[in-house]
Amino acid sequence: MKKIALTLLVTGACTFAMAADGAELFKKCTSCHGDKAQNKALGKSAVIQGQDAATTEKQIQAYKDGSLNQYGMGGLMKGQVATLSDDDIKAIATYVAGLK
Repeated sequence: MKKIALTLLVTGACTFAMAADGAELFKKCTSCHGDKAQNKALGKSAVIQGQDAATTEKQIQAYKDGSLNQYGMGGLMKGQVATLSDDDIKAIATYVAGLK
C-alpha cells in the first residue's frame, strides 16, 4: 500500500511540475504585448489583456498553423509560437484571460 501511495504522490508531483505555467510562458510575449498584455504589439495589434481564453487560444493556434495574419503579424507570430504545445497555448490563453 505504501508503494502505491508513494507512486501516486511522485506521479502527481511530476505531472504538476510538467504542467504548463501560463505566467512563465507569457514572459516571452511581454516585450511586445507588455507585462500585463496591456500594449498593442508593435503598435499594431489589439490589446489582448483580459481577452477570453477561447479567442486567444484560437488565435495562437491559427498563428502557429499559418492561417492567421492579423495586423500583418502572421509571420512574426508564427515564429514566436512555433514551439508551443497545445497545453502551453491553453496555459497562456488562460493566463491572458485573467489579466486586468
